[in-house]
Amino acid sequence: MTLGIYTRNKSLLDNPRLISMLDRLREAGFFLKPVNGADGPDNDIDIVVSVGGDGTFLSASRMAVQSRIPVMGVNLGRLGFLSEYSPEEACEALLDGSYSLEDRGLVQTQVEGGAASPDPSFWPCSLNEVSVHRTGAAILGIDVTIDGNPLPTYWADGLLVATSSGSTAYSLSVGGPICSPDARVLIIAPIAPHNLNVRPLVVPDTTRIEISMRSRDESVRLSMDNREILLPASARLKVGVAQFSLKRVRLEKSNFFKALTAKLYWGEDIRNGE
Repeated sequence: MTLGIYTRNKSLLDNPRLISMLDRLREAGFFLKPVNGADGPDNDIDIVVSVGGDGTFLSASRMAVQSRIPVMGVNLGRLGFLSEYSPEEACEALLDGSYSLEDRGLVQTQVEGGAASPDPSFWPCSLNEVSVHRTGAAILGIDVTIDGNPLPTYWADGLLVATSSGSTAYSLSVGGPICSPDARVLIIAPIAPHNLNVRPLVVPDTTRIEISMRSRDESVRLSMDNREILLPASARLKVGVAQFSLKRVRLEKSNFFKALTAKLYWGEDIRNGE
């Protein structure tokens, strides 16, 4: 098996735990190849191993999903829900084959009324979320339609549409619900809303979402995972689930709800004892 090793922080390649993992894999007959962020993985790579945190995993996913190559996240970052496995756990799973592939849905954004990006290579898909933000001091008015049905205007700093994978990312920090990664839903959540009676909304992932903005400023900021561009405030967005998905390597002993407890102290209560 050929593994592509990808990291955005080259100093992590000197981490003793990672070195030990890679040495064991070589001894077991695995072929290891570095993955260059600019060129992407070679076609002969079976799995891309993302080394770092969730930000690194998002960058690796953008490259790997277009080549239909699965991604395994090895966590040497700060948190890690996508990149959740230690070097030791990842190594053992690869050696004994105790892993499976799961599909993670992507959200795709179509921009109308403005250039999608000054860079023609800009990728319109994101694994966690797509969001729009104000660029100036004035509040942003955001009009949303759900399958053609208008919602009340959001007055806020911005708005995001998140996948179930992204429910523990930006969406969580703005008050969105936690969703199991296999839930086929999208989350629509305002960012710092100035409406007292609006809450995040969960809709089926088959929903057609259209977004337009009202702004005193000439531009708005469009963010897609860890990438962003400026758009004219007159731009309109069409958001929906992409027709393809990311294949993520999942260890057999992985448990999303245990990860919530371990990483976010979910449900931590002194009455629960140790």
